[in-house]
Amino acid sequence: MKKIVTILGARPQFVKAAVLSRVILEFNEIEEIIIHTGQHYDANMSAVFFEEMQIPKPKYNLDINGLGHGAMTGQMLIKIEALLIEEKPVAVVVYGDTNSTLAGALAAQKLGIKVVHIEAGLRSYNMQMPEEVNRILTDRISNLLLCPTQTAIDNLENEGFLNHAIKIVKSGDIMKDAVEFYGALCKEKATVVQKENLKEGEFVLATIHRQENTDNIEALKEIFKGLTKIHQKKQVVMPLHPRTKAVLEKYNLKFPITFVNPVGYYDMLALLKNCALVVTDSGGLQKEAFFNKKACIIAREETEWIELVNSGFAKLVGSNSVLMYKTFEELLNKKHDFSISLYGNQVGVVMYKEIKELLK
Repeated sequence: MKKIVTILGARPQFVKAAVLSRVILEFNEIEEIIIHTGQHYDANMSAVFFEEMQIPKPKYNLDINGLGHGAMTGQMLIKIEALLIEEKPVAVVVYGDTNSTLAGALAAQKLGIKVVHIEAGLRSYNMQMPEEVNRILTDRISNLLLCPTQTAIDNLENEGFLNHAIKIVKSGDIMKDAVEFYGALCKEKATVVQKENLKEGEFVLATIHRQENTDNIEALKEIFKGLTKIHQKKQVVMPLHPRTKAVLEKYNLKFPITFVNPVGYYDMLALLKNCALVVTDSGGLQKEAFFNKKACIIAREETEWIELVNSGFAKLVGSNSVLMYKTFEELLNKKHDFSISLYGNQVGVVMYKEIKELLK
């Protein structure tokens, strides 16, 4: 049985890996070893996902976190390389755009091990985002690029990827599989809606954690100014990311919205199913909102998921509080046709078959 190593480090990657790992186990033709870099180290941001989603437990946990980008990526590279030499996989699978993603791809490629990049081809065209650097470099050194959308394919073609010995596949977005599978289970497993006494359609779900927002205190204040105004009309509920919490505490900033601790995936799905709409700077949550038939206000200047904006399901507002509230009023009662298919079907199986082909 051929072996692959999967590198994980952050919440969105745990969710995506849960789908593919389940497919791998069902087919029982490939051995998967999971390395958790420890990039997300808070229990509510990490361990709870492995427990709730029945992801196979990582064989290795590197416990690398709380460092600057260079130090974090460098330490991951060193430790992942040593484990790859020991495990001798045929391929390494990486997800998304984190430091864990880039470190895993670099370690594998330098050892002559094939690299699979899931969620390839995404671009924000903002090189100030560490994630943009990670995804571009990972795409270039991968052997198989599994792209969620035609936009992602077009991005790669425009960058000359057809000139490289890299296989590019439009696989669809694996998050769709996750929402469909786990969404059916969340009603019995989620507790946050009842615990916080939230009523369906009577609250707005918000998440803010991007570095470009948390590191810019004026931008962060402006975002929370917009959320506070929205809260005056409809309750705003925010699972508070550790990074955002640290900044608010550092500057002694307090805002009259409903903060809750970081939640697991079932609770997040329950919040999505019951909210009126979403305000976020997260990439993954933009799509999860769409899959749960909710409009989304994006607190960023750009998005990798441009088809959501082009189709009217989401709007970019940056850190402009006035535009945020105006968009909230516009989207709150607007009717959308969420039956449109933007992200494929049976994506986990499609990805599995492409990975199996690569291993031949």
